[in-house]
Amino acid sequence: MSFVLIHGAGFGANCWDEVVPYLSAEALAVDLPGRGTRADVALGTVTLADCADAVREDVEARDLRDVVLVGHSFAGVTVPLVLDRIPERIRHVVLVSAVVPPDGSRVLDQIDPGVRELVEQSITAGVYHQARVGAAAMLCNDMDEATAASALNRLADDSAALLSEPVNLRGYRRDIPRTYVHLTRDQCYVEEFQQRSIALLRAEVIDLDTGHMAMISAPGKLAAVLNAVHG
Repeated sequence: MSFVLIHGAGFGANCWDEVVPYLSAEALAVDLPGRGTRADVALGTVTLADCADAVREDVEARDLRDVVLVGHSFAGVTVPLVLDRIPERIRHVVLVSAVVPPDGSRVLDQIDPGVRELVEQSITAGVYHQARVGAAAMLCNDMDEATAASALNRLADDSAALLSEPVNLRGYRRDIPRTYVHLTRDQCYVEEFQQRSIALLRAEVIDLDTGHMAMISAPGKLAAVLNAVHG
């Protein structure tokens, strides 16, 4: 049994560093293409399929089975592609304030207008680069100064094309149990949009009183949820 952790936009696998020590089983945090261990991949070439393939490659390399697959934020549109690639290895899916827009739509069209404006302003030459000030407002509202600095130091550039690629949610039709972790103080993926995702997924819902980066601001609380799902 194991956890596989998929980060959201603008971060890499190291956003899970605080959570991993609290987890009750082996944990694999995946770097999606263009950052961390896959920094050699040009961001302008990255697709959602590439992201799912990266997860599959890492899972198969360790031959992980009976996996609790955890997706944060933007990973909500990578997870269903992973489910279609390695369904036999996945035991449960946990989505942490995950972006799950209607099938065939674009992520960019399904986020709060104020957040979308900040995102669009952060795109240059096909690269999504978050400025620290804007990221602090969206991501760090429940953090003290030192924790916020630690989170912001982990910001990574991302592929802007992923935000406008039509999503394929077919994998969510599979009969694999799923839980949605609803973050009640989230100022990035705000309440209205989390509720839309929850309605689309028809998942069990667990509330956490945190902002968007719960794995950094409240790692023990998030790990307790994941451990309970793992059993």
